[in-house]
This record gives sequence, C-alpha cells and structure tokens, in this order.
Amino acid sequence: MNKSSQSQAMNPSRRSALFGGAGAAVAAVALPLAAFSGSSAQAAPAIRGGAVSKTGSTITTRDGVEIYYKDWGPRTGQPVILSHGWPLNADSWESAAFHLANNGFRVITHDRRGHGRSSQPWDGNDMDHYADDLAQLIEALDLKNIILAGFSTGGGEVARYVGRHGTKRIAKLGLISAVPPLMLKTATNPGGLPMEVFDGIRAGSVANRAQLYLDIASGPFFGYNRPGAKPSQGIIQAWYAQGMQAGHKNTYDSIKAFSETDFRDDLKKFDKPTLIIHGDDDQIVPIDAAGKASAAIVKHAKLIVYPGAPHGLTDTHKDKFNADFLAFAQS
Repeated sequence: MNKSSQSQAMNPSRRSALFGGAGAAVAAVALPLAAFSGSSAQAAPAIRGGAVSKTGSTITTRDGVEIYYKDWGPRTGQPVILSHGWPLNADSWESAAFHLANNGFRVITHDRRGHGRSSQPWDGNDMDHYADDLAQLIEALDLKNIILAGFSTGGGEVARYVGRHGTKRIAKLGLISAVPPLMLKTATNPGGLPMEVFDGIRAGSVANRAQLYLDIASGPFFGYNRPGAKPSQGIIQAWYAQGMQAGHKNTYDSIKAFSETDFRDDLKKFDKPTLIIHGDDDQIVPIDAAGKASAAIVKHAKLIVYPGAPHGLTDTHKDKFNADFLAFAQS
C-alpha cells in the first residue's frame, strides 16, 4: 500500500485506522496481547485415517470440532465450494451461492472453525487446521471435480488446502480479494504491511471488538469511507452480525493466521485453472502485494482487476462478480 492510499484509507480518529496507516493503533499495542495468542508456529500434522461424522448440515472433524455447512443447488451439479473471509461466515457468500445454484451448480459454503455456527475451539485457529477441516468436509460429502474458491482469509484456506492436500479432487481454483501470497511485510516480502498494523487490529479487538467491527464494515471494507460512497446499512449490519457471531478468541487468533502465514509455496502447487479477482482500491488487502503477486506465482492464472473496487467486491460489485465467476465455472 503506498503512502497516498494509506492516508486515504480511513479517518485516523476511528478505530478502523487499524487497517490503514498504523499510527493510530500503535499506542494501543501495549495491551497484554501475548496472553491471547493461541496459534502455534509449528505446522499441524496432516489429518489422515479415521471417519468423519456427518449430519444434514454439520460434520464433526477428527479433533472434535463441529463445522456447519450449507449445501445448495442440485446434488447432480458440479460442486463449488466457497470459503469466507474474516470474521464472517457462510452467509457472506449468499449472493454468489444463490446465483451459482440457480445455474445448476451444487454450492457448498461452510463456517470456518470458530466462526458462525461452527464450534469455537480454543486451539487450532490456524491455516493448517482450516485446510484440514476443509479436506474433511470434502471427504465427508465425497466431492470431486470441485471448483474451489476463497475470499480474503478464505483464499488463504484454499491455498493451504492445495499445499497440504493437493488438487486430486479439484477442477478449478479461485482467489477473490485473497490474502495470499503473504500479507506481512518481511525481508523477502517488502510490499507487505508492517506488523504494527496487525498488532493494532489485535489491540482494537481486545479493547472493543464490537466497535472495531462496526468501523471496518462502515469504512474501508466496502469503500464506504471514500468520497461519494453510498453506504448500505443492511450490508454493514450483516457484516457486523456475522463478525459478532464468531468467537472472540478464534477471530483474535485468526488475525495471525491471515497475516503471517506464507502461502508462496502453496501457490506454486496450483496446477488447475485459476481465477484471481481483486479490486484496485482494496484498502484491506492491497492488490499489489496480494492479487497481482499471486498471479505472478500461479502458472497460467487469469487476473481480473476491478477498477475502483474495494475489498468487499462480492457485495459492492456483485452483479459483475457473479457474472465473471459463473463464466469461469462454466468454461
């Protein structure tokens, strides 16, 4: 994110400044953040063997976590799995899922562990577990020839799934406003965002999670802080409601998961047709360090840039997105 876009990202007097220039958040970082961190730097072992129990709307993973899912459209349709962003749930995919299901696809959306209607485990809120949960959902439903796509943090889940479980069951892949390859600024990723930004988000979450979520939804997520924007209170309230349904500890840990996980090696394993869609006014996951960088790694990826689009383009540009994604799915 360049200095100009950082300065325009949001009003620094608002807690939503945690996502733009990090200055307003630095003072809050002194909160005892370490006490809340439950993510392990050590990769979780890939889950193998054993059965996964299933009901009509949930599976229970091998480590005892209940994952809620929706299964829309004809059962004979080609399966599409859509993975949601932070701190949301499957409801955030309603428009696209409805559109795809009405066009003959079987669409599965799930609430990631710790989010929505799924269990809220204290531990395991990291990309390895997210990917393994997804693999167990796919196994339980016995899905093949899947179109697998993720939005924002969900794009990280998709990338890590490929890295850990391969593409045997996958036909096509999609990364929508997605966090890969790596959000955090490091020596090998100079275009990323500094750690102070993510420390600020954690501090805001501990200080007043409800206000943080309202500020994100009413500001940078949908570009409602831009001049001339026309905020939708319905969209803001839906985002807020989904976020507050998620677990406090789970969403807190997930900040580390989406910001610090390095997906570069995972992306190198993408060997299926891949669609990357990103807005060039994304204030949450800047396009240069995300969509464009992923397109440079994934062989034969198709990158579609939406001029002026914010992070939440699946809502603000839903007609265009639904048409573009359907065309990709049918191709």
